[in-house]
Amino acid sequence: HWKAKGLDLAPILHVPENSWGSPLHRTTGQDHGLDRALDRALIAEAAPALETGEPVRISTTIHNTNRTVGTMLGHEVVTRYGGQGLADDAIEVDLTGSAGQSFGAFLPRGVHLRLTGDANDYLGKGLSGGRITVRPAPDASFHAHENVIAGNVIGYGATSGRILLSGTVGERFAVRNSGAHLVVEGVGDHGCEYMTGGVAVILGRTGRNFAAGMSGGRAYVLDLKPARVTVGALENGILLAETLDVLDAQGTDDAEVFLGLVERHVEETWSRVGADLLAGLDKARAATLHRITRLIPRDFARMNDALAAAEAEGLDYHDPSVWAGIMKEVARG
Repeated sequence: HWKAKGLDLAPILHVPENSWGSPLHRTTGQDHGLDRALDRALIAEAAPALETGEPVRISTTIHNTNRTVGTMLGHEVVTRYGGQGLADDAIEVDLTGSAGQSFGAFLPRGVHLRLTGDANDYLGKGLSGGRITVRPAPDASFHAHENVIAGNVIGYGATSGRILLSGTVGERFAVRNSGAHLVVEGVGDHGCEYMTGGVAVILGRTGRNFAAGMSGGRAYVLDLKPARVTVGALENGILLAETLDVLDAQGTDDAEVFLGLVERHVEETWSRVGADLLAGLDKARAATLHRITRLIPRDFARMNDALAAAEAEGLDYHDPSVWAGIMKEVARG
C-alpha cells in the first residue's frame, strides 16, 4: 500500500541487547482468581432469572477482598438480554459485611445489590441501570449520617440506575454522572464534578469545589453552603440555585422528584436524616422545602425549557429544522 512507504517499523521491531538473559516474551500465566470470585456463586443462584427472567433473591456475606462484586453477574445479564437488561429487581442480592473496591461496577438493569455494612472506593462506577443500596445494620450504635459508609469516586461515569447510601462518602461523588439517581448523606470535595445528567441528592454537608464543570443534571442539597460551590459558578450564572419552596410554588416537578427519592431512600436504608426530613414536611412543608437548594446549569435549564415548549407545541425535536430552531432559542437566552 502506498501509505506503507511512509512507515518505519524499525523502532518497534528492534530487538534490544538482552545482557541479563531474561525472557523477552510471556512465559508464565497470571491467576486473577476469577474462578473463586463471589460472583461465581451469585451467577449459579441467579440461574432462574438469567434463564427465564424468574425473580430470585440471594443472601450471603461479603468481605473487602471481594472486588467488583456484581460485575460478572451483570455480564451474564447483558450477554443474554442486551443493554435493556432484566426487569427491575429481577435479581436481588442481600449482602452483609464490607465490600471491596468497585462494588456493583457497570451493574445493568435487573440487578439490585443491597449491602448491610460498608464499601470501598469506586462503588457503582459505570452503573448502567442497576440498583445499589448500602446501609448500616439496623441495630448500629452510631448515627449513619455522621459516619462514612463508602469511599471515594462513587457513581463515577454512571449512565442510569440508582444508588442509595445511608451515610457519608469521600471525594468525587457522582463525577461524570450522566443519568443515574443517587442519594447520600454527605460528600467530600469535588462532588458532582463534570456531571452531565441524572439527579444527585445530598442530605448533608458538601466539601469544596462542588459541581465544578457540571453541565447537566440536577443536584438537590440540604442546607447548602454557597461557598462550597465551585468558584464563580453562582456569581457568573453558570449554575442556578433556587430553593424547593420557590420551585414548588412555580409548579415544577422538582419537589416531586426530590421527595420521591428521599422516600425510597428511607424505605431502603432506614435513614434517620431522611425520615426526619419527611416528618418536617408534614408539619411545615414550605419551611422544610426551603432548606433544599436545587443546583442546575443555566444552559441545561434553558435547554429543558425549550424542549418542553417544543413538545407542548407538538413539534418533533428530532427533526433537524426543529432542533436548529431550539438551539437558536437557547443561544439567545
